[in-house]
Amino acid sequence: MIFILIFSVFISRCYCIPEVKYLNPNEAITFRPSGLRSAERFRIYCYEGKPKSVLHIWQSVFLNIDLNSEDYTQYDGPSPESVMKEYEARRTSWNVNLFSWKNKNMKLDPFNQSCVGIESNDEYVVRLRVIHIDYWKVLMFISGVFIYITADKLSQNVIFYYICGISFGITASFLILIYFISKLFPRKPVMYGIFATGWTVTFYLLQLVKENLRTILGTYRTYIIYYTLISGVISFIICYRWGPIKDKKTRNLIKWSLQLLGLSTMFFSSHFQEAVIAQISIVLIFYNIPVRWLSLPKNYIKKKFPPKIKLLTNDEYYEQGVRETNKSLQELRKYCLSPECNQWKTALKLKDVKRFASFIEGNSHLSDEEVLEYETSIHQSGLTDDESEEYTDEDN
Repeated sequence: MIFILIFSVFISRCYCIPEVKYLNPNEAITFRPSGLRSAERFRIYCYEGKPKSVLHIWQSVFLNIDLNSEDYTQYDGPSPESVMKEYEARRTSWNVNLFSWKNKNMKLDPFNQSCVGIESNDEYVVRLRVIHIDYWKVLMFISGVFIYITADKLSQNVIFYYICGISFGITASFLILIYFISKLFPRKPVMYGIFATGWTVTFYLLQLVKENLRTILGTYRTYIIYYTLISGVISFIICYRWGPIKDKKTRNLIKWSLQLLGLSTMFFSSHFQEAVIAQISIVLIFYNIPVRWLSLPKNYIKKKFPPKIKLLTNDEYYEQGVRETNKSLQELRKYCLSPECNQWKTALKLKDVKRFASFIEGNSHLSDEEVLEYETSIHQSGLTDDESEEYTDEDN
């Protein structure tokens, strides 16, 4: 009888071992429980992972469970054995988890094995979706680099101050709602115990809000908009009243916090932690290296291979002189017309005030006699093209 009992238990144990399905990229498996006993409706689905490679640094793997009802149980683990242990532990114990974690869209580690056990009486479809380059991860890494590099400027930026203040005010205003809601409950020791140990209820409610966020936004959209606008205006008034932060130590704290946020964003942008740490090290080196060290290779190349100086011809020299002279005269005329120039004080220092006024009105700064004298001197000098090539940009 003892042998028969042991043999029957062994047979029942072997019979209850679930089937393990290893999923391939972009593969879908349909499970139909019709005709199966309750013990056979538990299945384990695994993703084996792949070796780490730099080409797969931005890769993402998603496991989707297409199931209409919520009447199912989910078990997660790194291997089929761990999932099976969790399944047997729940079956053979009195542990009842009313708020078990269920996630129909799971994000898996691309480089390690991940398994999911599902026990359901309804038909469902399991899909494995692989994205070779997840642009959200790339954007997350770029955002982390941008936040880390610009942390010093952002800590002193007024617009960033108001944006962060208003966002923090809208988010923190939920604490006021929680405070008023807590006033509705009786202040008894039993209620304090419920609030202290009721984290599972809170977690369950947050999960419900996350899953029904679109429905909540559609149903109570008007109230949410008014609440956001009112809390945003109040936050802006408070930020305007206190003004931007001017204390240097406070700005340093904000700067260090932003840099820590940037480094964390870069670190969690990929599951390939070794490659991410190498990228973070490169960013830290280039950010903290002195600027003069970065200019050393450029100065060495410029010194080793100096640029060739192009000599100007007589016509080019004349055109450049006319162009630069007209540009300088326009700047001088603009300055004389600006409020920064005291025209009466300047006129007292000049011999020909009428000529100065004519120049400001847009007339030429040279008289006819001066132009004739200049042209005569040019013709008498008799410069040739060969002699004019001696003029360079530096001479001009």
